[in-house]
Amino acid sequence: MRAPVPRMSAIQVGDVGTTRPLGVFDPLGLMTKMPEKYRRFQEMEIKHGRIAMLAVFHVIWTGSGHKWDGYCSYLSFPPLKFEDIPAGTLGSWAALPQAGWAQIVAVVAILDNSLFAQDPNREPGDVVGDRIPWVRYEDPEVKFFKLNAERNNGRAAMMGIIGMMVHESLTGNPIYPLPYPSA
Repeated sequence: MRAPVPRMSAIQVGDVGTTRPLGVFDPLGLMTKMPEKYRRFQEMEIKHGRIAMLAVFHVIWTGSGHKWDGYCSYLSFPPLKFEDIPAGTLGSWAALPQAGWAQIVAVVAILDNSLFAQDPNREPGDVVGDRIPWVRYEDPEVKFFKLNAERNNGRAAMMGIIGMMVHESLTGNPIYPLPYPSA
């Protein structure tokens, strides 16, 4: 019996994001069918991972009782305070007025297409270049480790926030079985 011939793919062993135990993980074969889209998939994975990390942080932060002072919306009746928005994923999503969601989407879209726009001449995920003084790692091994850590943390956060949403929809508690405030 012969070993299967490896198919050409945009992903190579040793690339950022191909970490153990899965290594090159492409169960649908997208990178063999559409290797030209690999960079876009990398950018989207990093972006969604960063958003998911913020979402998980939101659940933990608001669940521990931290909320902003003041009003979220003067336009709703009665006016909506930040402290009136329930903690968690689905509860806070449902409590926010539609105008609030429109503002959030508009701000994210503006930032994503201006300040945080992906420059095709930079590595995927390096969205600010030298405009904002982020920490830069000159040592290639340290940089490789940090990029893999960000990618893996983003993957874990994407799975985590989905799990929190499922838990909240089933039990009312996004971090079940730990206690969590209901409002």
